[in-house]
Amino acid sequence: MLERARPRFVEVRRLADGAVAFYFRVPSYYRALGCEIANEPLGTSYEAACGENGKGGRAATLNALFDEWNDHRTGEPIAQSKIARYGSIDWLFRQYKTEKAYTEKVSPRSRPDYERIMQLICDTVGKSGRRIGERQIIEVTPRAADKIYEKIINGPDGLRLRQGEKVVGLCRKVWRIMRRLHPELFDKKHPNPWDDFTLKSRTKSKKHAVTRDEVYKFAWGCIELGRPEPAAVAVICFEWLQRPENVVAGLLTWPDYRSKNWPHAVRIEHHKNKALVWHPLEEAVAGESVKFYAEAEDVLSHLPKLGIPMIMRRIEKGEYKGDAKLWSYPGMEKAVQQLRKKIDGVSQLFTLDACRHGGMTELEEAELTDGQGRALSGHKTSQAYRGYAKETMKRALAATRKRHAHLLAQKHFEEQRVDETHPPETTRKLAVPQ
Repeated sequence: MLERARPRFVEVRRLADGAVAFYFRVPSYYRALGCEIANEPLGTSYEAACGENGKGGRAATLNALFDEWNDHRTGEPIAQSKIARYGSIDWLFRQYKTEKAYTEKVSPRSRPDYERIMQLICDTVGKSGRRIGERQIIEVTPRAADKIYEKIINGPDGLRLRQGEKVVGLCRKVWRIMRRLHPELFDKKHPNPWDDFTLKSRTKSKKHAVTRDEVYKFAWGCIELGRPEPAAVAVICFEWLQRPENVVAGLLTWPDYRSKNWPHAVRIEHHKNKALVWHPLEEAVAGESVKFYAEAEDVLSHLPKLGIPMIMRRIEKGEYKGDAKLWSYPGMEKAVQQLRKKIDGVSQLFTLDACRHGGMTELEEAELTDGQGRALSGHKTSQAYRGYAKETMKRALAATRKRHAHLLAQKHFEEQRVDETHPPETTRKLAVPQ
């Protein structure tokens, strides 16, 4: 991590828990000259901070702002490659990446995808030969937005309908946020040309969900190969439904697991919606302790304690060899895919997201109520909760059993009503007075 290329003014520091963090620091020389660009922590993700090979990420946006200020200071002409024209689409996206709507609301895991979609939009060339990024915001009318969408989905490699959906969703969001801050740059008649947009329909593929047997087959296979960290992440995502990026980022710590105040529970934090969920690990029944997650805790017992976060890895080379650090999310996903191929009986669709989706599906198969399921998953709304459970045969079988039981009960009720309305002949004779 320390040897990888870094953009200008990016510093690397080691945190108390052993993780490596990135910071953007403007040198004091420029501070003395009046530079007002704020220093900023860039997080622990190399990709989000520096992009690929040190040529992107949040640091690229801050360096572009610095170049603009420095060129104004020196009186030099501003190169098009350095700075976008005020009010252009290039400028719009660059400015959006400096706002809190991006820096605080978009997770480090999602930022590379945001960057890629913004670049795709800006680099698209229209019939006139101009890049979309060079156009002024006011030039993007509803008709122009339709043409941009058509141009993007009809790419050189065939239809890209999912890319088009991302483009429309991102543009709608950016136009809405930036119009509030810079209303003079937007058309008053059509302030957001991406509203009420008609998308081409497509068949949406559902994310895969793995079963309990597959999760633990993968976990024990990893432990046999001497890789307990991917095993623990898969089990945590399945059993306690924490998002994979949160587990890998160190949000689950050793003090969260059977702490002094909560010795029979584990504390799960969901960064996306700020939810905290305490999962009971055991209870006393008739004087005996019943463990709810015995196998999961057995897997966790193989984890080495390298720091405060549960999921850490040792540094194998470099200046800090022997120390521990947090995993990057792409690094963990790569390890999962490599190990998946070595373990028999694990599907090629096995991912950490599939583990969490499998756990959510198991909640529905257990026929929990909506409130009970959300008490475990941490979802704030029923709509968000329902989207994760898959329509499995086990769920269909449970529904079919209930339906069949309802039909049997209805049939029995009808038979009883007939008997009461038309009693047997002997019964009627006995009822006649002598």
